[in-house]
Amino acid sequence: MIQKSKLLLFGSNGMLGQRVAYLAQHQGCYDVICSSIEEENFNENCEYIRGDITDKDFVKNIIKNTKPDLIINAAAYTNVDKAEDEKMLCWKINTNAVEYMAKYCKVYEIIHFVHISTDYVFDGKNGPYKEEDRVNPLGYYAKSKLAAENAIVISNIKYTILRTNVLYGPAIKGRPDFVKWVIDQLRNGKSINIVDDQINNPTYLDDLALAALNVFKLAKTGIYHIGGEEFLNRYEFTLRIADYFKLDKTLVNPIKTVELKQKAPRPLKSGLIIDKARKELGYNPTPIDITFEIMKKELKI
Repeated sequence: MIQKSKLLLFGSNGMLGQRVAYLAQHQGCYDVICSSIEEENFNENCEYIRGDITDKDFVKNIIKNTKPDLIINAAAYTNVDKAEDEKMLCWKINTNAVEYMAKYCKVYEIIHFVHISTDYVFDGKNGPYKEEDRVNPLGYYAKSKLAAENAIVISNIKYTILRTNVLYGPAIKGRPDFVKWVIDQLRNGKSINIVDDQINNPTYLDDLALAALNVFKLAKTGIYHIGGEEFLNRYEFTLRIADYFKLDKTLVNPIKTVELKQKAPRPLKSGLIIDKARKELGYNPTPIDITFEIMKKELKI
């Protein structure tokens, strides 16, 4: 009989959290304990412990009582513009909560802590970026995410930080991802404005979820960049969606980021170089058209 590892998953109801829980259970080698702030558990067949990660005592007690082998933190405050107004809440979720997790990983000798970070720790002036490139966060969200990284690095625990960008994929519950949103808008004949000056390598949810699980199996620590294999701007990515799903591309209008007059600045020439993950994790991102095929079948879109 296989000895299962115990996984404690923070942010289990989020887009990424749902896929981590799903894939971990289907691998058959994890007992998954899900935790999120909502009353409802979005994931089947896992123990669910509702709680607020900004509550230090909650974080302490859930780690102490469950004694997991692996903790994956997929929770985050991700509203980049709202963060400029809700600075305190953003910092509590993205920084303080991670400090609590790292502290009690140390206290209760948790084997491995995996945290999800972002390409927004870079300023987007000279991307794509390697792990060792100089960070320079622009907005408050980005600063809170970098502060969390720094807290983990100095915590003296066994950790892995996975930076990613432009996540998309088959989240069953909660708000639609970018791909599903584009499909819904265009199928309803709605015109959409998409920026053509933000460059990234969009990341398929399952690729990131599997990477988070694999670093534990491979006992790999440090910082890794996880992204797709293609670098393209958001407008180009939207056209790829329209092409695959046979939607009207004339409804997609290219605009510049500055035209949106957003509160928080965005890194424009960004994206993440994934060579280290390829070499050390055996990471091999799923081609974009294949991800669309999977989403079409799973979401029936």
